[in-house]
Amino acid sequence: MKHAGVTTLDQLEPLIERLRAIPALKEKSRGVFYLKSRAFLHFHEDPKGLFADIRTVDGKDFERFQVDEPSTWDTFVRTASTRA
Repeated sequence: MKHAGVTTLDQLEPLIERLRAIPALKEKSRGVFYLKSRAFLHFHEDPKGLFADIRTVDGKDFERFQVDEPSTWDTFVRTASTRA
């Protein structure tokens, strides 16, 4: 599964804007967010859809969320905010 390209990130820009509003997150490059000095969240594109990987609560791995539909974004942003 490859990291999201420019066209995909354009499509996800409203979601990315919401993530930028989380004070603890720093966007190192477009759509790639860090928490302190560790990668925290990034996006992928795949024939099955658009996905975001977010660091798990224990910080040891990433959990994948499907983010094709804006209807899923509230839950995703809430998760990112809570984990940050």
